[in-house]
Amino acid sequence: MIPFFGGFVVILLLIILWQSLRLREHGRQLRYIQTKLTGIMASGSHERLLLFNSDPALQQLLAALNALLNINHKGAVERAQLETSMRHMLANISHDLKTPLTVVLGYIETLLQSDDLPAGEREVMLRTIHTKAQEVIALMNRFFDLAKLESGDKEIPLGRVELGELCRRNILSFYELLSAGGSDVQIEIPDEPLYIMGNEEALDRVLGNLLSNAITYGADGGVLGLRLFLKEEQVCIEVWDKGKGIAERHQDKIFERLYTMEDSRNREYQGSGLGLTITKRLTEQMNGSITLTSRPYVRTAFTLSFRRLEF
Repeated sequence: MIPFFGGFVVILLLIILWQSLRLREHGRQLRYIQTKLTGIMASGSHERLLLFNSDPALQQLLAALNALLNINHKGAVERAQLETSMRHMLANISHDLKTPLTVVLGYIETLLQSDDLPAGEREVMLRTIHTKAQEVIALMNRFFDLAKLESGDKEIPLGRVELGELCRRNILSFYELLSAGGSDVQIEIPDEPLYIMGNEEALDRVLGNLLSNAITYGADGGVLGLRLFLKEEQVCIEVWDKGKGIAERHQDKIFERLYTMEDSRNREYQGSGLGLTITKRLTEQMNGSITLTSRPYVRTAFTLSFRRLEF
């Protein structure tokens, strides 16, 4: 009986010793994880936690911590990109505001200092001041519009809209510009009425913006196209040209909020980083989508897609 009891005590002591060693090892590993995690967070490095251990609980803990590190790193990258975009946007806004305001101030100073200025020249200067002031107001309005769209404060009432008539009306509104530019115009609008749930005012703004861009910045291609077509259950509007196009490196980012481009033609497409962002937001408010494909001097196309409304 005594040998049996002695053996039991030995086994119990061995178990306690094993548990103590195991807890001590876990404590060492946890301190390592804490120290390593603190170092990674402090340095902002891309390191991840590595620990060779067969304990399922520790493995799950490491997996969860590494997932949090990945999220934190992604957030840091996005914040850095946003800060860069905001700096570029502010620089562009400063330029966009400075240019017309400089002209306005220059003409005002001339008017104040020149009492004997001919009436004709005075009228030209006043008209220029008026035009430049309108440019500043338009820029500020774009900011307010984007802010409302981003915050969800700007609700767009939806109703049945026939896109064929809307496309014809918008292309006709640019008749004088198209005639003056001498560009070949290719229009494909089916006779069959095509309806969607949308908002005419928002669609006019979206389509007008795309047509204006194509006319102004794709004119060197000599052709502009507007196509309305069905694609499965979607009604699509495509505005295309054969101009300089948009560089491939910008195509997946051009609709991003505050994203601007260095290239002069692309700089005009986005201005201060608002034009196409507003276009995309308005399209999405109507449950649609907008995509871009561009091959310089071959075909640059913006395509709007909406679910077809059938009766």
